[in-house]
Amino acid sequence: MWVASSLPYLSPRSEGQADPWSQEAAQEGRRGTQRIREVVTEVPPVEVAAALGLPEGAPAVVRRRTMLLDDRPVELTDSWYPEAIAAGTALAMPGKIKGGAVTLLAGLGYTVHESREEIEVRGATPQEAAELMIPADAPVIVLRRTCLTAAAVPFEATVMVMVPEGRRLRYRLIEG
Repeated sequence: MWVASSLPYLSPRSEGQADPWSQEAAQEGRRGTQRIREVVTEVPPVEVAAALGLPEGAPAVVRRRTMLLDDRPVELTDSWYPEAIAAGTALAMPGKIKGGAVTLLAGLGYTVHESREEIEVRGATPQEAAELMIPADAPVIVLRRTCLTAAAVPFEATVMVMVPEGRRLRYRLIEG
């Protein structure tokens, strides 16, 4: 069983600290890696633009990654950033970001105060099924996350499409 918690993915990393995905996998005695599929600036889907508070037609930077567990694709992760925040930074460039996107964003003054998450289960699209190496229309878990600052400014919207086998999502809610 694979248990995932969002908190490590929302916290800046210290120098030399492994990324949360590989760290979480290692705790289970497994190997977590990622492959960057592309980094581009384009107009996001309507729901992503709304989550980021972008006007219709406004471009955003998207970093598309495939998360691998023991070299098997288990998740497609598309992280979107307003162009005004990402332009000219490592967010808009191909390749890994030293310390990760959350650490880079914190250095720019964007730290996560609130994370909004929505989960749905649906059939995989043909492209998702091919990328995840699963049967066409197999069920997938879709997690949509929006990160906001203390001033309620959205600065990252991520859409994760995951294979459900062995996956357990863990949430801890604290009043106040």
